[in-house]
Amino acid sequence: MKIAIIGAGAAGCFASIQIKRLCPTADVTVYESGRKPLAKVSVTGGGRCNLTNTFDNVRSLASVYPRGEKLMKRLLKEFGPADAWQWFEAEGVRLVAQPDGCVFPASQDAMEIVGTLLRLMERNGVRLETGHRVSLVTPGGASGCNRFGISFAAEGLAPRQADIVLVASGGSPKAAGMAMLAPTGVETVAPVPSLFSLCLPGDSITGLTGTVVKHATASMTGTKLKASGPLLITHWGMSGPAILKLSAHAARLLHSNGYKADIAINWLGECNAQEAMETIAKLAADNPKKQLASAYPAQLNARLWMRIIGKSGLNPAMRWGEMGRKGMNKLAAALTADIYNADGKCRFKEEFVTCGGVALGGINPSTLESRTCPGLFFAGEALDVDGVTGGFNLQAAWTTGHVAASAIAKLCRHGTQD
Repeated sequence: MKIAIIGAGAAGCFASIQIKRLCPTADVTVYESGRKPLAKVSVTGGGRCNLTNTFDNVRSLASVYPRGEKLMKRLLKEFGPADAWQWFEAEGVRLVAQPDGCVFPASQDAMEIVGTLLRLMERNGVRLETGHRVSLVTPGGASGCNRFGISFAAEGLAPRQADIVLVASGGSPKAAGMAMLAPTGVETVAPVPSLFSLCLPGDSITGLTGTVVKHATASMTGTKLKASGPLLITHWGMSGPAILKLSAHAARLLHSNGYKADIAINWLGECNAQEAMETIAKLAADNPKKQLASAYPAQLNARLWMRIIGKSGLNPAMRWGEMGRKGMNKLAAALTADIYNADGKCRFKEEFVTCGGVALGGINPSTLESRTCPGLFFAGEALDVDGVTGGFNLQAAWTTGHVAASAIAKLCRHGTQD
């Protein structure tokens, strides 16, 4: 059987290897719109490739998969983070896990992952066609109802045919990828950006560029949406895992609001107002003769602390022993609910994640095959599945790539499509 995989990203390349391993006689071709395969993998994790997560710190899948949590709960039983770890180490890639659960190659080099996948594709006889942007996938070709015609955007590229198509064209080309599915009648969810930092135009906090708070909580006022983790102040606004996670959970709401929103920052992580008052009371008790400016919570730096004092309307030269309960309440409020007016988003480094894609209700959750167009499969970000930062999106790519590949290989071995 001829298998066409659209997209030479993590999911597409991984699936191509798995299909050939499970069914060596399959004729597998991967079509990539760009000139370089695995371009996104090469830059993820700041070029170190955060290829999965241990999930040890994950309280619920919904916290790391804003969309597709139920599907991922099912599929991770088939191919989870431990399976991905074992798979890559079996290919000679030694992995290391950080305390936060993020998993990287020990080499800290994303190109080791890229090289491994490309080497395995070549070794297993997978054809890779770069510069082939697919414009249309048309079902019902010449050799039966499940045969597909594949057309390309560039002039001079002859149409191809395939018995089975796996769409794995996630990431920034996703909008175009959804348009190419029009002839199939597959239901899609409009893609919008996810995983981005927030702009705070005109806010003086940008003067603290480079400041990192190791554990903060960012929330969108008027909603229950919030996320915790390191927070980075940039020259345009705020970034870091806390903001990126919040952007993922609030992706559609922020999009509908034109990326304008009030964001509340809890600089003490997940401490509530009462716990913040206790922290402040202890500072006052331990440092009665010191000025407010010279004694502050350990997780903050002096410049950020001065800003918080200013927003509280207090005099930084005041002695801690002179501050009454009213002043403590002001500090507690500024520490746990510091409001900022976000206006605009900023792409996170060279990475790009979108929410949206093929509607999950239209696919078989066991095989990732379309319910209405037999022989058409999906993997990676082509699905309406996306994760927060921390290796969760690449794990979704390996997982969905494996599940789709297993189902496709089964069809190939039987020589028919159910």
